[in-house]
Amino acid sequence: MVINRTKNGNELTLAVEGRLETTTAPELETVIKNELDGVTELTFDLTKLDYISSAGLRVILSAQKIMNAQGSMKVTGANEIVMEIFDVTGFSDILNIV
Repeated sequence: MVINRTKNGNELTLAVEGRLETTTAPELETVIKNELDGVTELTFDLTKLDYISSAGLRVILSAQKIMNAQGSMKVTGANEIVMEIFDVTGFSDILNIV
């Protein structure tokens, strides 16, 4: 998995590539923990994400909870496979997916 960060003032975009699963989710969790200070607008760009497991969903949900308190969060570029996982798990009702 690769995580590309783009910060513009108080806006942060995390472009996640590859597979977000049990072995890679802790890496994203660390990035979120270290990078969200002062961020009021978080975007997850999932254009190049191939797969997300329950561990990845947990990290996304954790980020959503943090951003609910300090700003907003959106998810962009989710492919058909990732969207199906979001739909089946009910995450499509929780997340702002554009």
